[in-house]
Amino acid sequence: METVVIITTKHSSCKFTYCNRICWRVIFFMAGKPKSVNGLMKHLRDNHGIAIGGGSQKRKLRNIGYFHGYKGYRFNRNPANQIAYTDFKEILAMHEFDMALKGIFYPQIMFIETALKNYVLEVILSQGNTDSFNDIFTNLLTEYKSHTVGSRTYKEAFKKRLNLRDRIYSTITRDYSKKNVIQHYYYQDRNVPIWAIFEVISLGEFGTFFACLDTNTKLLVSASLDLNNAFNTTGKLTEDVIFALKELRNSVAHNDMIFDTRFKQANISGALTSCLQHETRIISINFMTIIDYLILICYILKKFQVPKLEIRKLINNFESISENLYRKIPFAIYSMILHTDTRGKIRALKNYI
Repeated sequence: METVVIITTKHSSCKFTYCNRICWRVIFFMAGKPKSVNGLMKHLRDNHGIAIGGGSQKRKLRNIGYFHGYKGYRFNRNPANQIAYTDFKEILAMHEFDMALKGIFYPQIMFIETALKNYVLEVILSQGNTDSFNDIFTNLLTEYKSHTVGSRTYKEAFKKRLNLRDRIYSTITRDYSKKNVIQHYYYQDRNVPIWAIFEVISLGEFGTFFACLDTNTKLLVSASLDLNNAFNTTGKLTEDVIFALKELRNSVAHNDMIFDTRFKQANISGALTSCLQHETRIISINFMTIIDYLILICYILKKFQVPKLEIRKLINNFESISENLYRKIPFAIYSMILHTDTRGKIRALKNYI
């Protein structure tokens, strides 16, 4: 069992006896014994067979952190799938790859989130001819009506709708003192319009909002996005996209590891997977490796009619950091993270774009 304890000590390196400076030191305890950074390096060598040494690697271990860094990168998807590192350079290569992935994905996900909200906003405003959340809640957030009254699914859908309303009101209250857009309407004694609500809710809350919309409104959104109707008979394809990206978005925003898609908690719908395979002509999309999330992002960017040059740049960046990882780690480790079909998927994705 490993714990971290932060203690204070006198400034031991100071030559002056009257120095009262207090220094912070982090002492790591493993099995009840404190370990310094040097001790952690020895622990990696002696207990994990990982070559590490020297001032440069000591500094890099400090920078990535033993617990956030090494312990985060030592397995693939779950702790049972240990990665057989033999050199600290391999861990640094994984860290570099993971950080580079976040760097190329984050702006794309932010763009997609904003664009999706705008597409949905345009449809619901045209449907209800009002920006009042109360009116939209009453007239459009009615997915529960598609279930038999009193059934389990009816009750679950109705409860989800009520919980959504509570979360939105809670978010407005939370952001009242932080968001000028919220204050503006409160100070004028006016209801906060739906577009302002979209500005403050999370991607997950937005996904729940979309899930609560009636089928007709969902299909209108899908039509505006030019999604394939063959895989979207109930209009849920947009919802599937939102929730698939939500997990990736949250992990990127919180600096969690994404290289092995450990962030994926919910099953990706078969309709979305089938749609992507049919549209892109790329087989074996299962979201078990990060390349499949690149495929999804590029697919949505193309639906938003983002210039092909920009999408190809994203693909090239992914290809570049993948090749860089390939050169720095053993093939056995590389193939755990990026399967042997990765290069074929990249070629097919370029052809699709």
